[in-house]
Amino acid sequence: MTNPFSNRSASLSGPATDVQPVLPDDGVDLPKEALALYVETGGMVSMITAVGEERAISLPDFAILPVCVRRVRATGTTATGIHALVIA
Repeated sequence: MTNPFSNRSASLSGPATDVQPVLPDDGVDLPKEALALYVETGGMVSMITAVGEERAISLPDFAILPVCVRRVRATGTTATGIHALVIA
């Protein structure tokens, strides 16, 4: 199967090119900054945004949070099945 996006350059306004599982950690950033987070089982997500601000937000099941995220913190995070949408 051919890639229908092969003629497009990666951008923040375009689709993510990969999905990576997230293991919340208080001291380690994500391998790549996420364009957005996908949460399978809702709950609180404690994060550090791409600009370095600490935020916590409650998300429902199967939610997409369209915020660039540097780190998902273990402390305060109760949501599970978290995935980072990234540009590979």
